Amino acid sequence: MYKDKNDDTSDSGILQMKFKIKLIMSRITMTVLSVLVLMSACTSGPKTRTDRQLPVYLDESKTIDERVEDIIPRLTLEEKVALCHAQSKFSSPGVQRLGIPELWMNDGPFGVRSEVLYNSWTKAETTNDSCTAFPALTVLASSWNTELASQYGQALSEEANYREKDVQLAPGVNIARTPLNGRNFEYMGEDPFLVSKIAVPYIKAIQDNGIAVCVKHFALNNQEYQRDTVNVEVSERALREIYLPAFKAAVTEAGAWSVMGAYNKLRGQYCCHNSYLINDILKGEWKFDGAVISDWSGTKNAYEAAMNGLDIEMGTLKPYNKYYMADSLLYFVRNGKVPMEKLDDKVRRVLKLNLRTAMNRNRPWGSFNTKEHTDLARHIAEQGIVLLKNRNNILPVNTEKCRKIAVIGENAVRTHASNGGAAALKPRYEITPLAGIESRFGKEVEVSFARGYSAYTPTIDGKIAPPAYDNTRLATEAVKLAGESDLVIFVGGLNHNWRQDSEGYDRESYSLPYGQPELIRRILEVNSNVVLVLVSGNAVDLRFAENVPSIVQAWYCGSESGHAIASVLSGDVNPSGKLPISFPAALEDCGAHAFGPETYPGVNETVTYSEGIYVGYRWFDSKNITPMYAFGHGLSYTSYEYSNAKTDRSVYSPGDKVKVSFCVKNTGARDGDEISQVYVSQINPSSERPVKELKGFARTSLKSGESKVVEVELPVDDWAFWDEQLDGWKLEKGKYNISIAAASDDIKYVVSVEIK
Repeated sequence: MYKDKNDDTSDSGILQMKFKIKLIMSRITMTVLSVLVLMSACTSGPKTRTDRQLPVYLDESKTIDERVEDIIPRLTLEEKVALCHAQSKFSSPGVQRLGIPELWMNDGPFGVRSEVLYNSWTKAETTNDSCTAFPALTVLASSWNTELASQYGQALSEEANYREKDVQLAPGVNIARTPLNGRNFEYMGEDPFLVSKIAVPYIKAIQDNGIAVCVKHFALNNQEYQRDTVNVEVSERALREIYLPAFKAAVTEAGAWSVMGAYNKLRGQYCCHNSYLINDILKGEWKFDGAVISDWSGTKNAYEAAMNGLDIEMGTLKPYNKYYMADSLLYFVRNGKVPMEKLDDKVRRVLKLNLRTAMNRNRPWGSFNTKEHTDLARHIAEQGIVLLKNRNNILPVNTEKCRKIAVIGENAVRTHASNGGAAALKPRYEITPLAGIESRFGKEVEVSFARGYSAYTPTIDGKIAPPAYDNTRLATEAVKLAGESDLVIFVGGLNHNWRQDSEGYDRESYSLPYGQPELIRRILEVNSNVVLVLVSGNAVDLRFAENVPSIVQAWYCGSESGHAIASVLSGDVNPSGKLPISFPAALEDCGAHAFGPETYPGVNETVTYSEGIYVGYRWFDSKNITPMYAFGHGLSYTSYEYSNAKTDRSVYSPGDKVKVSFCVKNTGARDGDEISQVYVSQINPSSERPVKELKGFARTSLKSGESKVVEVELPVDDWAFWDEQLDGWKLEKGKYNISIAAASDDIKYVVSVEIK
């Protein structure tokens, strides 16, 4: 088990008391400032009744809009501009003389990031900022559990409140276009419908507790390679059907209070000040009333930033008054190059964000590093782990037959939550897979460990940092141990090293690194009872693993990772997660890699999305390509049977909801959860369309032998496609097939309906 070396407290209650005292003092200060403003108003000029009234902006009985409009005339030009740019690495200024506090932002979609120095990325090395590390968002998406997404957001906001954060820089809702993207582990998969349905309850729960989300990265940040300069060329249809729906849901359904611009360009203009994305779509079509925040140093042009909808510029590279939205903005407004109305719109949005968060004195106190949070982290992990393969029912582990278990692989002893870029945390602890396996099985059987391989780290100058161990010797030791054991649990996969699953760089190869495939082949020669546990946030090449009887996709599961993995391996938890991404057999099977370098990684810093709307399973379906593991795939230790699929009627009109129902029965010996998926296909469309598209799903808990009728509502309007000639959504009349499935490649029933 990893434990924070800087954490010199043994009781999480002490941590909570420290933060609570700090938070109380902060709120007292804000109240005192409000009183001082009132006293100032009462002591200047004639003592009329109006003078003695609380200013509107401090009157919590007024609407936020009324309070904002009361503040704006009170601000100087310099104060307005100051609200639009950073004052430190993670804060933007308030207006002290009016009692308007600073805004404090926090990285980390999986937890509350550790503190850094005010003007530096250097860690503050405090001892009371060791958080709960929740599982990566790929894990949450693999649970297909909207209620769990809400619980995740609730717990995350509680920790953020305790740490006095105002804006949580999450969730990431970019689509997994290529398995090489270094940040896919931060996102929620390849399908815009699934991403939207998981993101919305996560967002609502966070904001219900007075913490703003900042939905990122708007938009098309689908690769890290050349992310600061790459220009994306994409069809309007693909933009609308694949890459924008999750952002739209975050804004129009969840009511997100802020959105973060992406580093890359769209059609030649940087996304942090892209007029089409921000002015036309986000603030125009979607009526977004929140603030647009730049990614750190993602702003590249002062005038575009001023005119094209950016509200707060964050970054790291310049003195704060030299930001594009600082002295330059002040100059533009003073000289009439930027209308005051443009600046006031930014100020209005920033103040609204502040009133919703930092100035909201009704925000809950929150809680930090509680048992409830770590229990939830474990539960999310257990529901999101995916059983990919289980030939001959080698899992769950039978300790009566397996008296000696060999745990092999560096990821068995490696921790991950403290690395990976912006998602990196400072967890109070992280249970490694080996620690979890030893805790669960150690009293029943002999558990031995061999590292097997040691990761090396490529450096930015292209050199290779040597591994900490001799890999030849490690492999020999691992093979020897495997031959002496009844069962091998190989814990491998990726990590957060440079050019693995990490911000800033994409993977160099689809293959497992560090010689893992060859090592596993050697192990299979001496022991055929092998379970491969993949720790990664991405699909990997598994063609080498044909003879591996069992494969578990374990993702990055945070503080309770090892316990969750052991629970699934032992059968204490029946695996129920299903893939939110496809696992292609070969990289060239992906649409993003099917057209040459123009489509990935790009040529002359331009990447063209030639596959259009055919991302993930949509591509495999249209090209009749069989993936290694399909989107929605996931096995169980029990079995399920589907029957009696039907709709409430056969003919529908726009605005209707199709009510589809079917029966699911647990036909095995164990209790379990089945995730049923509902796909829609248009028959004889006038325009090219995917073979099928996910439009609904349900997670159902079933005891052994139990049957339940599952009902899923499908809004007909969601079946529309983007018509580029019409420049809008089009729902065509005609016949549609509704497929009830256990995975995108495992259709159980098809029923037909008609739209008139």
